[in-house]
Amino acid sequence: MNQIHKAYLETPIGTLEITGSHAVIFSVTFIDEQRMGLSKVPASLKQCVKQLNEYFSGKRKKFELQLQPNGTTFQRHVWDELLNIPYGKTVSYLHVAHQLGDEKKIRAAASANGKNPIGIIIPCHRVIGSNGELVGYAGGLWRKQWLLDLESGQQSLLL
Repeated sequence: MNQIHKAYLETPIGTLEITGSHAVIFSVTFIDEQRMGLSKVPASLKQCVKQLNEYFSGKRKKFELQLQPNGTTFQRHVWDELLNIPYGKTVSYLHVAHQLGDEKKIRAAASANGKNPIGIIIPCHRVIGSNGELVGYAGGLWRKQWLLDLESGQQSLLL
């Protein structure tokens, strides 16, 4: 069995906890406490931290990491669809459901979006309401807005 490792990254919008094995990333989530820890971290997590730092500094628009989110088959289909949303763009939950082949699955798609265990890298923050409103984000709507502003060039990168 693969050992699960953790790393912590301080970002402009809070602390991220990253979990993974030597080969893949399992989760990237916001936590309420401040922690730092990159000693004795496998290369997969160091690469994730490096790419997230590049993202937050405005230098990275696409992540190149091996991901293994834990979820149902439907949830994984939704998360795969989220990976198709370009940097700096947003889509509606209805659009995601349509891309999955059934607009009636909008609520299920929204629920799966909300259960995304690999925040930022699987860009659930790029999904908004059909009316253009910001709705639902596990990290808080203020973080969602900050990420969208970063990607649209409206966020100051001076930290």
